Parts: sequence; structure tokens; C-alpha cells
Amino acid sequence: MRYAANEEEAEDLVQETFIQAFNKIDTFKGDGALGGWMRKIAVNKSLEQYRKNKSLQNTKEGLILSIDNSPADFGVIEQLSLADLLAMIQRLPIGFRTVFNLYAVEGFTHQEIAENLGIAEGTSKSQYSRAKQQLVSWIEEEKMNEIKRLAHAKR
Repeated sequence: MRYAANEEEAEDLVQETFIQAFNKIDTFKGDGALGGWMRKIAVNKSLEQYRKNKSLQNTKEGLILSIDNSPADFGVIEQLSLADLLAMIQRLPIGFRTVFNLYAVEGFTHQEIAENLGIAEGTSKSQYSRAKQQLVSWIEEEKMNEIKRLAHAKR
């Protein structure tokens, strides 16, 4: 779900991953874990999907986000459920979401991301930074909504 736009797309990516793994099982050397090998296939399938959809990217991709100069309060992240956090990541424009997942979750370098997506390394860094800014904004918004709910409940 971290790479897909919706549940159906995620299911398709999982299915394509298993089909490719089944078709290429003879290339699995057994040097590492089968799960790691399949994870690599899944990431590559997600990247292929991204490339296919690149021309259809949402206009939000070019949106210039306002930058808050104050340090972000990430303590509220711990209060969010995994589902809530994933839902926020899903809301990111596809380029931001893909770069964020590849860098923050999968551990790719910006150079590797740039090579895989056919973008400049600076673009990868910029999209990652903007994705983080957007997530922080949504998290802070969620925190403010929770404070308002608590204040309203005390009345």
C-alpha cells in the first residue's frame, strides 16, 4: 500500500510480484532470504508501475509547499495508528510518495532513486523534503484536531 494509489493497485502489484517470482524462481540463488528476494521484486514492480503512470501524474506534483521554519513536532506520530500514517502517505502525490517510500522506508540513496526513476538526484531530494513537509503539516493538523476534540469533550 505504500506505493499503490489504492487497494486494487496494491493487489495487482502483489499479484504481479508473485507471478514474476514464480516465473523466475530458477534465478533465486538462495544466498539470502526468499522474502528479501521477493521484496526486491515488489519494489521493482512498483517502480515499473510508477514509470507507466509517470505521464499521468497528478497536478499536485508541481505544487509548491509552504515551508514552516519552526522545527517539527514528531511526537504526535507515535499517537497515530499505522493505518492513519499509511493513509497520510497515500495522500501524497505519487512522486512524493514513491521517493518517500524508497528513501525513508526501503533505504535507497537519492542517487539510486534518481537512477531508478529517471529523475535528477536533486529532484529526489526535493521530493523527499516536500513529502516530509506535507506529512508534518498533516500530522500537525491532526494534532490540532485532537486538541480541539479533547477541549470540546471537556465542555
